[in-house]
Amino acid sequence: MAIRLIVKEPDEVLHKIAKEVKAVTPNVQKLLDDMADTMYDAEGVGLAAPQVGILKRLIVVDADEEHGLIKMINPEIVSTEGEQLGPEGCLSIPGLNGDVRRAETVTVRGLDREGKEITITGSGLLARAFQHEIDHLNGVLFTDIAEKVYEYTAERNESEE
Repeated sequence: MAIRLIVKEPDEVLHKIAKEVKAVTPNVQKLLDDMADTMYDAEGVGLAAPQVGILKRLIVVDADEEHGLIKMINPEIVSTEGEQLGPEGCLSIPGLNGDVRRAETVTVRGLDREGKEITITGSGLLARAFQHEIDHLNGVLFTDIAEKVYEYTAERNESEE
């Protein structure tokens, strides 16, 4: 396992559509493991393969205690419910946050690290993280869809809590 370099905006890879993973190979599994290590090292709650420069449909998310670390291949949103508006940041766009409108609850289907089909329903932060990371696979950044974008500072974040 390894920490990979996180690609930063305006790198073109962040604006491209990732390709479907045709087979779960040891290289795909290693990439998922490296992505998880990279996400934790950067203190994020999600990471998509394009953020480490690889145009494959892979995400890792760890946004709630119930589900823990989720590694997903070819994820797709199969249903949504409700609405939430809240702040988002991105490891590929340091220093900026934005208010983004998302579904409150999403159901996502894909393959796990072993290639078995999984379906996960999440709400709140987990739903937001799924939508954010799947957007990355489609070349969409939160700044493309935010209702408002603003500079992120630790002081501002603490005053909002």
